Amino acid sequence: MEWTGARYADCPSVEVETHVDAPPERVWVVVSDVELMPSMSGELQRVEWEHGAGEVGSSFVGHSKHPAIGEWSTTSYVIESEAPRVFAWAVGDATRPAASWRFSLERVDGGTRLRQWMQMGPARSGLSSAIDRMPDKEQKIVHGRMREFEANMTATLAAIKERVERVSD
Repeated sequence: MEWTGARYADCPSVEVETHVDAPPERVWVVVSDVELMPSMSGELQRVEWEHGAGEVGSSFVGHSKHPAIGEWSTTSYVIESEAPRVFAWAVGDATRPAASWRFSLERVDGGTRLRQWMQMGPARSGLSSAIDRMPDKEQKIVHGRMREFEANMTATLAAIKERVERVSD
């Protein structure tokens, strides 16, 4: 990720993509199963559905861990769920989230173009307290966290690809 100089209020975003040798319907089964995500993430430790199970308006609690930040839990709300095309959720509040996340699936070249996108803000998040303590370092803090998100998302897509293609064989 290149330096952008973004501040938290800019609501920076990052997107990564991969090609999966399987149809979107098979990829959808994995990306829409939030309880499966901790097995493919270094930061997300555990997820459980709180209300509903994947339809728009349902909620889940994610428990995360980071060496510099510690442990925390957040409630997320499914804001888009259109099989096998898009699955998205908002962290903290569906209308003013601390972060927004989305998986997009597109049928291409005999398989699926899988994208994962996230946007920081606009509401405060755990990163906000670090920025409050060191406002002169805000751009570096935001850039560092966005780089971590990009690396984690790249690893998550690789794990999804491996899981789906392994089942395909």
